[in-house]
Amino acid sequence: MANFLSQEACPTIKNILLLDSEGKRVAVKYYSDEWPTNAAKLAFEKSFFTKTQKTNARTEAEITMLENNIIVYKFVQDLHFFVTGGENENELIPATVLQGFLDAVTLLLRNNVEQREALENLDLILLCLDEIVDGGIVLETDSSVIAGKVATHSHSADDGAPLSEQTISQALATAREHLTRSLLR
Repeated sequence: MANFLSQEACPTIKNILLLDSEGKRVAVKYYSDEWPTNAAKLAFEKSFFTKTQKTNARTEAEITMLENNIIVYKFVQDLHFFVTGGENENELIPATVLQGFLDAVTLLLRNNVEQREALENLDLILLCLDEIVDGGIVLETDSSVIAGKVATHSHSADDGAPLSEQTISQALATAREHLTRSLLR
């Protein structure tokens, strides 16, 4: 009973997705068992990408319902940002997460929010996702705090070398350290 009450009292996010202009994955994190296989996740992504691609979610975030989920999304250049919450979730929760994610990515990519730059800095974007949501629970939505934590993580690894400039063994050691820190939270 206590677990049921804590789930009801705490808003959750089901996934955060960053797709390219063709609906292909750039960075995705799922926090719900609603899509148990990669095929189910890809099918869900394709269905809402198809539903949203003709909209003009460039100036303001848009909200839609799909398969009992609230999806808040916004397009910037050739990137499509999506945050999914449950149908009974207040749409302000995924909207706030979306805005925090988008603004943090904008800061980390130095206002150059486009696919090539995102792929070159994928490590920062994945760290960003880890700072925003953990296990579906929203941890942080302030973009400057998120970007600051990501910058600290990426520069503290191996004498200040960014993850993108590390060797594979250094990057693996950094990933292990990050995973250990995540498990200890």
